[in-house]
Amino acid sequence: MSDRITVEELSELMKKAAGVTVSAEELQQRYDSGFDALGVDSLGLLGIVGELENRHGAPMPTDAERSRTPRQFLDLVNSALPAGA
Repeated sequence: MSDRITVEELSELMKKAAGVTVSAEELQQRYDSGFDALGVDSLGLLGIVGELENRHGAPMPTDAERSRTPRQFLDLVNSALPAGA
């Protein structure tokens, strides 16, 4: 498992935890679009955070579920993951 969450992993998590299908390529193109524009609501984002906590065995930043864009989310989550996790 990588020590950083990638756009590809976020795309997979969006499908699994939020029920929203957005390809990694589309997500990369819409990196600064709001999650709401991508069809992910606050509960979906909370589900993504919970899935990440389960996968990495560590709590995610408290404001992760308040991130407005995929870029903001990945920057915040990746800054909190310990190297080599």
